[in-house]
Amino acid sequence: MSTVGERIKQGRNAKGMTQKQLAKKLGVSENYINDVENGRKVVEEKFIERVGKVLGGDLAEMTTLFDNIAYEERKSSESNLKTHNLAKGNKVKETINEVWNDAFSSVLKSVGIYSYDLNKPIGKKELPVISNKIEGYAQDKVLYIKIENDDLLGFRICQGDLAFANLTSEIENNKIYLMDVNGERVIRQLKKLDSNKVLIISNKNMVRTETAHPKDVKVVAKLNRLEIQL
Repeated sequence: MSTVGERIKQGRNAKGMTQKQLAKKLGVSENYINDVENGRKVVEEKFIERVGKVLGGDLAEMTTLFDNIAYEERKSSESNLKTHNLAKGNKVKETINEVWNDAFSSVLKSVGIYSYDLNKPIGKKELPVISNKIEGYAQDKVLYIKIENDDLLGFRICQGDLAFANLTSEIENNKIYLMDVNGERVIRQLKKLDSNKVLIISNKNMVRTETAHPKDVKVVAKLNRLEIQL
């Protein structure tokens, strides 16, 4: 347990406060307080000041204590760098790489490319994350589907093309879906006729249609955008 964590725990206990009560007053989670008290979180001086105000402790003493700990940690780090220069250097590089990877992961996300069975990805593409979404859809609901045949050639959807899609079970009118019908997984256009009928459309060499009840069609994903392979 860190000295700062010990001091916070002592002050909290002296006030007869639980971790949950302290966390509520500070506007943080109970887990955060637990991590601080057990030395798993490095806290900033501003946080120490807020704790001091809530617990009514000696603010100057706590701030000085914080500065001393930070100074000792810097000294220890510098000493380790001098003593284990090569090993530490490699570790620093790894840490920097992890930081950059984390930073870019909040901007770009790998989206899997799948065949129709969706069993496992056969590739991936990087797409930007905007407002925690990818092209307006939840990050865990998007994927690419590799077109396996020319069943929708009339819609300019050809074998080998990549379709950006989102997982869904809802049927919208005149949209193109990856779906299960008649024991087969296919990509088709769906058109609502009424509440009891949908028209399933393919267009390879000519337009082909069949009528089905919506309950007999299991929609898996909706195709939103096509990337043509040249």
